[in-house]
Amino acid sequence: METQNGKTVSQNKKAYHDYFVLEEYEAGIELFGTEVKSIRQGRINLKDSWCSIKDGEIFANGMHISPYEHGNIFNRDPLRPKKLLMHKREINRLYGTVKQDGLSLIPLSVYFVKGRAKVKLGLCKGKKLYDKREVAAKKDAQRNIERGLSLRNQ
Repeated sequence: METQNGKTVSQNKKAYHDYFVLEEYEAGIELFGTEVKSIRQGRINLKDSWCSIKDGEIFANGMHISPYEHGNIFNRDPLRPKKLLMHKREINRLYGTVKQDGLSLIPLSVYFVKGRAKVKLGLCKGKKLYDKREVAAKKDAQRNIERGLSLRNQ
């Protein structure tokens, strides 16, 4: 799993299933040493994570980073809110759109760029059940078309 910038460690596939991703942003994460080592081992889960904006700062909630095995007393709480690093202007603009339009900020993936952990955030709108069914039907139809073409070429 390579991105154009660096090595992807974890992806939130459930977010693409539950939300329409309207825009994507990149943010740094404020982490401690044992958390970085644990992320490098791929021991991070973004499944039910979301972001909140409080006092001009943005936090990732529900992002589970498993404790590092050799970290003993230096390990932090796996579910503690992690501060995300973005420009103040970007945070204020996101805060306005989230409050007005009823959108959500969801972490989509975590990856490393030049040795630094980054999060791809998505400005998302929730899907209804019929939207999910429609997407599943389109994928199924596309799969059947590709299967038919591959059988014809043999």
